[in-house]
Amino acid sequence: TQELKPEGTVNWKERCLTLESQLMKFRLQASKIRELLAEKVGLMVQVMEEKLKAANVQTSESENRLYKRCQDLEILIQDKNDIIQKLEQQLEEQKQIRLQEAKLIEEKAAKIKEWVTVKLHEKATQISNSPFIDESSGSEEEDSSRSSSRTSESDSRSRSGPNSPRAMKRGVSLSSMTSESDYAIPPDAYSVDTDYSEPEQKLPKTSSSSTDNGKNEPLEKSGYLLKMGGKVKTWKRRWFVLKGGELLYYKSPSDVIRKPQGQIELNASSHIERGDGKQTIQLTTEKRTYYLTADSPNILEEWIKVLQNVLKIQAASPLFIQPEIKPTMKGLLTKVKHGYSKRVWCTLVGKILYYFRNQEDKVGPLLVSSAKVEEVDRSCDSDEDYEASGRSLLSTHYTVVIHPKDQGPTYLLIGSKHEKDTWLYHLTVAAGSTNVNVGSEFEQLICKLLNMEGDTTSQIWRHPTLCHSKEGIASPLTTLPSEALQTEAIKLFKTCQLFINAAVDSPAIDYHVSLAQSALQICLTHPELQNEICCQLIKQTRRRHPQNQTGPIQGLQLLALCVGLFLPQHPFLWLLKLHLKKNADSRTEFGKYAIYCQRCVERTQQNGDREARPSRMEILSTLLRNPYHHSLPFSIPVHFMNGIYQVVGFDASTTVEEFLNTLNQDTGMRKPAQSGFALFSDDPSGKDIEHCLQGNIKICDIISKWEQASKEQHPGKCEGTRTVRLTYKNRLYFSVQVHGETDREKLLLVYQTNDQIVNGLFPVNKELAMELTALLAQVEIGDFERPFSTPAGQVTSQSKSNQTLKQVLERFYPKRYRHGCSEEQLRQLCQRLSTRWMALRGHSAADCVRIYLTVARKWSFFGAKLFAAKPLATSSLEKSFIWFAVHEDGISILDYSTMVITYTYKSLMTFGGYQDDFMLVVNDAQIKDKATEKLLFAMTKPKILEITLLIASYINNFHQQKGAAHHLSAPALLTPQSGQKLKEMGSQTLLTNNRPTKCPTLL
Repeated sequence: TQELKPEGTVNWKERCLTLESQLMKFRLQASKIRELLAEKVGLMVQVMEEKLKAANVQTSESENRLYKRCQDLEILIQDKNDIIQKLEQQLEEQKQIRLQEAKLIEEKAAKIKEWVTVKLHEKATQISNSPFIDESSGSEEEDSSRSSSRTSESDSRSRSGPNSPRAMKRGVSLSSMTSESDYAIPPDAYSVDTDYSEPEQKLPKTSSSSTDNGKNEPLEKSGYLLKMGGKVKTWKRRWFVLKGGELLYYKSPSDVIRKPQGQIELNASSHIERGDGKQTIQLTTEKRTYYLTADSPNILEEWIKVLQNVLKIQAASPLFIQPEIKPTMKGLLTKVKHGYSKRVWCTLVGKILYYFRNQEDKVGPLLVSSAKVEEVDRSCDSDEDYEASGRSLLSTHYTVVIHPKDQGPTYLLIGSKHEKDTWLYHLTVAAGSTNVNVGSEFEQLICKLLNMEGDTTSQIWRHPTLCHSKEGIASPLTTLPSEALQTEAIKLFKTCQLFINAAVDSPAIDYHVSLAQSALQICLTHPELQNEICCQLIKQTRRRHPQNQTGPIQGLQLLALCVGLFLPQHPFLWLLKLHLKKNADSRTEFGKYAIYCQRCVERTQQNGDREARPSRMEILSTLLRNPYHHSLPFSIPVHFMNGIYQVVGFDASTTVEEFLNTLNQDTGMRKPAQSGFALFSDDPSGKDIEHCLQGNIKICDIISKWEQASKEQHPGKCEGTRTVRLTYKNRLYFSVQVHGETDREKLLLVYQTNDQIVNGLFPVNKELAMELTALLAQVEIGDFERPFSTPAGQVTSQSKSNQTLKQVLERFYPKRYRHGCSEEQLRQLCQRLSTRWMALRGHSAADCVRIYLTVARKWSFFGAKLFAAKPLATSSLEKSFIWFAVHEDGISILDYSTMVITYTYKSLMTFGGYQDDFMLVVNDAQIKDKATEKLLFAMTKPKILEITLLIASYINNFHQQKGAAHHLSAPALLTPQSGQKLKEMGSQTLLTNNRPTKCPTLL
């Protein structure tokens, strides 16, 4: 059969030839395209190369121009620096010249002043010993001198008449050298500021030597002294006023009408020591030590004499045998009896008036009870005894007479009307007079109740003046010295009304906080109002019918805050105690607050008044929960170096010393004098600064002052968000006390030492640092947990172990050894740590603490506090940076590898802040050519204050322990010298990374 060809069969041969021809055509086109592209790329490369060459040429030219310009600027800067240095040098030379001139002027002024004082004494003696023979010498002057006090300055006599108050207040009295009724202002009182215009009634007078057969001694004085003070210890010139057994100081004489800058209370425990300089004394009180310098040795002798007279009287006073007894009134008055006048110091205690004259006749008690007390009308006075001396006393004085039964009258001359009214009222109260017409209506009612011994059946208790009032008061409840204070007292009553009547609402509690703080701050600023506010609160918490309703609780709450700060004087204190006793009842809320107020009164009597208004925390604790239920109604956490804290309770009068006694009992630690531990507070500014708290300061004052400072420095932040942070850690280290260390003390010492190691303040190499880190890890965490070997938990367990190791390294390993480590290096550190940590398996925390301290104590400066400093050009130390190591034996200066020198405290002459630098003046007896050397170091101001106080604490302990008679004088006033500021010290560490340690390792 013949096969048939199908239709549409493709001619594959032709088809193949066609495709081959097309392929050839495409290949030719592709080759042409490649050639064109290569040609195009070549052209573009050439263009780019040309552009790059042009750019390189321009860059090199601009660099050359910039480099040349930079060199020109450097040369110009160097020229300017040379000019500035020359100007600074010239300025410094001018400063030195001016300081030398000022010093010479001061020396000349002191000599002139001394000469004038001697001449005035000579003139006074001549005038007193030789009567006026020439009748034409001026009858007016003779009359004025015999009538009261003579004024020696002709200018003051010309400005005011011989009998005017101003002439007698401002003039320098010569006749008072022999007069028994007046005190004069010595020449040194107005040594510089003679142009000040002081108010007559406010300017304190100074006392001069009153002859009185050599028995009457001066008890008052005023004048300029230099006082060492401030955070950075420097000398400051202040106007000092010795009056009323207190030494007050102001910026200038014209400021005596204002609140004093400071107050030094003198009592039987105070004493005076002479400094090494001829013009310096050291005045030591219960609270602190003051360094004072006079302008000349003679002026210093006068101050010492007057201060010693006051201290003798204070030592002889029965008030200091029983310090809890506070005098109702005290002051310097003129006592006249049997025609003789004496300037005496008077103190009213209960119903006895004590007066002091001199050391031989220490105490002159006068029983005021049942005596007749009244004011003398000078216009019609004709008493024989009063005028027996043949001359009238000061016409400006007010007179109060005390006429006991079966005794002659005693006259008291008082300088101002307010002082007279106050003395008259309290003497009338002490005398038990039933016909009281002195003082305010409230005071008169109190006096009547006191004479009735607080008879509860008396209708006087229901008098509207003594009971709660919805309306305000038209006049103060107590006698106040000025209209301004009277106006303030009326405003104070309105504030108390707002506090009592407004409901305590938790969201708006800050309204009551603000009212309480403002009212009590006014009373602290003006102590005259303290009696007033206590009387106002007593009045507002008393009902006319107490059996029907009690007083407002918020009134007692404010009274509790008030008596936690201060207490009123007698008889208002008597009224307060009686009021609280009547209302004390543990079954009612009002009665519970009354009981709490009684506790506050007892504690304030025991520990004294406060210095600052209540803090927000104190007010909230009093308002929101009844403090009756807690013996220590307030509490605050105290942090330790190992990261834990202890909550400690306290009350409104708890001091730091009492607070630490409670803390030590709770934590099992010794007293600070043995352990060397101290309480620190952080800085309210938020800076990394700590402040050591002294033992006599009250905890509530610390919290309040910190809170006020924080508000001033962070005004925009919400109140109550920040509070003071207290830390308890070692400050003084004594090697003799090591054997008595408790376990808690050892543990905290370990953590505090580790903190120094981490921050580069303790010398360890990398190997020893790793061993100590492992010890602390065993103490903190316990045995190291190895990763699980099961495959399921291998990843999770390994990750957890690595995280723990990294946390331990971050907490306990020195920062400088971790800084800049790569991931691989950190992994190796973790591996080494795990090896050492596992080697400690089974060791208890106490064993690890013992090993740690044994290793650390091998360093000779263990327990010392280190401070970075930079020696200035004036110092003999040729070092860029050094470290101070302050320890129990002295001050050592270290560099980054070895110890340079150690100064014992015996060789230390002066230390403290000097301008903006820290100064040491040392006396090395072994070096004859250069026995005394002054060293200056640049340090920050907070560190200057910290190291100064630390050195002082070690020195005080040195004297207490050794009983040495060595005396450290106040830092001398030195010529200022310039010095560079300390900068960028925080990044420096004690040892370099590659320095091998000399400390042994015991592991």
